[in-house]
Amino acid sequence: MKKVILTGIRPTGNLHLGHLFGAAQNWLKLQDSEYDFYLEIADVQALTDNYNDPDKVHRNVFELATDLLSLGIDPKKTNIFIQSEIGEIAELTVFYSNLVTMARLYRNPTVKTEIAQKKALFGTTGESVTYGFVGYPVSQAADITAFEGELVPVGEDQLPLIEQCREIVKKFNSIYGETLKMPEPYLSETPRIKGLDGNDKMGKSLGNAIYIVDDEETIKKKIMGAVTDTNKIKKDDPANPEKCMVYYYHKLIKNDNLETVCKECKKGTRGCVQCKKELIEKMNEFLKPIREKKEYLRNHPEEVEEILKSGTEKAKEKASKTLKDVKSAMKINYFE
Repeated sequence: MKKVILTGIRPTGNLHLGHLFGAAQNWLKLQDSEYDFYLEIADVQALTDNYNDPDKVHRNVFELATDLLSLGIDPKKTNIFIQSEIGEIAELTVFYSNLVTMARLYRNPTVKTEIAQKKALFGTTGESVTYGFVGYPVSQAADITAFEGELVPVGEDQLPLIEQCREIVKKFNSIYGETLKMPEPYLSETPRIKGLDGNDKMGKSLGNAIYIVDDEETIKKKIMGAVTDTNKIKKDDPANPEKCMVYYYHKLIKNDNLETVCKECKKGTRGCVQCKKELIEKMNEFLKPIREKKEYLRNHPEEVEEILKSGTEKAKEKASKTLKDVKSAMKINYFE
């Protein structure tokens, strides 16, 4: 039997270059591997901090699906499915919630970090954070185990969530017998993509991201505001390209003129405005086929819906078997 890879993404907005050159690069490689690949659109987890805006989550499920397909995720190789359509995940979440304490959830480094971010951004206190938000590692454990996920692609910041899942699996198996498969993290080789402002993280809340749906005028405005080498005061001053986010993005999209860009920057024969204008042109060339695929899918929503239905049906079949095994192990299969 093939090993299963399970990964997921929350439908909270359009994908940006951080996703494209980060997680998505790994997903594109993995869908061509020997593994069964399941990619979850985690709408239930998106509701943990968007519970008061269900329309946004609903809309973003289909937006995210078109983004993923536009980047090259192939539904013939990858089962793309919607989390909330798999009721078995919700049942498993309830069963697993008895195996982990609230104190342990609050100690999870990823949860602690996200609570701190909420406090910084919105003035949220620990007392106002919902159970669903604190308990989403339990839901993630249900996601992973429902599909017998043995490999889970994650960045280093997500390792605590996998460790939490492993603890739940270990405790379940020790009480009820060997039922669940133990997952292993599959660490990304791709470093985190920096934002236009030089921040080590690209994100919507930081306002430093280029999105794959950005039009040419938006791209122009964002790149013209990108951070360059602060030691370059005048146009003809030599600069260090490694301290310039414009050069960073030239490298990211593999500009075929990269060597010239680097040499002219160091010599002071290239001004920042000229360099930014070239990046704007190259970035729009790079994003053009993705935008065209995205536009096609937006105009053919029935194709996207069929892909999601098919992937969800396959995922449900897999999760149904896991739930049956779990309930049998827990001796709550009364009528079988």
